Amino acid sequence: MHKGTSPDHFFQTDAEQAKIERRAAKAGNKNGNPIALKSKLLAAIPDPSSPSSVLIAESAGSVRRVNVDTGDTKQVYRGPSAPVTCVAVGGPGNQILFAGSWDKDIWSWDLASKTPGRKYSGHTDFVKAVFTTKLSGKEILISGGADKKIMVWDIETGSRLYVLQDQTVSMMAIQDLAIDPIRSSPDQVTLVSASSDPHIRRWHIRLDGFEQVKETLPDEPGATRHSILEHDTTVYKVVFDKEGEEVDLWTSSGDGTAKCLSRLKGFASDDSIHHGDHVRAVAVTDQWVITAGRDEDIKVWDRTSGKLYSTLEGHYDEITDLVVLDGGRRVVSVSIDGTVRTWPLEQTELDKINKEKKDKANGVEKETPAEPANGLMTAEEEAELAALMEDDD
Repeated sequence: MHKGTSPDHFFQTDAEQAKIERRAAKAGNKNGNPIALKSKLLAAIPDPSSPSSVLIAESAGSVRRVNVDTGDTKQVYRGPSAPVTCVAVGGPGNQILFAGSWDKDIWSWDLASKTPGRKYSGHTDFVKAVFTTKLSGKEILISGGADKKIMVWDIETGSRLYVLQDQTVSMMAIQDLAIDPIRSSPDQVTLVSASSDPHIRRWHIRLDGFEQVKETLPDEPGATRHSILEHDTTVYKVVFDKEGEEVDLWTSSGDGTAKCLSRLKGFASDDSIHHGDHVRAVAVTDQWVITAGRDEDIKVWDRTSGKLYSTLEGHYDEITDLVVLDGGRRVVSVSIDGTVRTWPLEQTELDKINKEKKDKANGVEKETPAEPANGLMTAEEEAELAALMEDDD
């Protein structure tokens, strides 16, 4: 046990104190051009109104628009007095911002004016995931909570249409929601839910009802399984790969892996990436798979070979989400450390990062031009003086 005299050191193990000191030493780095905010950052999505901005859920109880090019962080959507855990944009014209909160409610604002809108109440525990879609022309909001329930809402009226619960295998706290773009139609959407148990569930939802999908059992034609079960523990993220021909499902888990679940194989695991520790986020481009989580690092994997291509270091606490921008040319990461960082995904830029890390590991210092001190001559002026001196000789 650490026996320092600071009040902060009481009841801390040596390992805990070492972690604090390590993070403090790492906090000053400028990797990823950090934009520092004053609260923990719990989730992020692209801002549909600005290609260089993201909308971020803050533990301070707000949603903040952050422009990663200009650094502007002044546009804030306020209301909740408890942490905001998740965000989505939808409704008529895609002009309503939704946010789930620890206060058990889903808040909404006009995206352009920041005017508060309807509040959706019904969950009995933290709201952990929100998603928007359309059903038979009606604007729909779907939410998932720590109360182990998925709720379907009519955005216009605020009425709750359905509550989805697994009637066979106990479903734990909802972690993420996604809509299958291949199986969904104007009158029926196929929802995929991830939760704190390892089961990934699919649901068919219509205006007149819903049902949980029975899954095919891999390698056993005609046989079924209750759910998609490819991880060992919590599934944090479900993302459809819209860059791939089959639009497979990528997942990330507390078991330390991110997996590609093949649509053609009944969503059995077709590829597994071993990131290590809890993988809180996964994102995909046509060239890369990007993973991040509790170990504070962002790892970029080559989709073709499956090998680790680059590790992006900069955050000093758990990374909670990733957002791909510019058609896959860069990725934004948000973290418990309160920073928003932007990283290149172009191969030449990743090669530069890899080389800099290799040089540093080998003790090769990066050359930086020395700035002339005030009152001293520039190199060009010194050369001119030297030439004059030679003429004098």
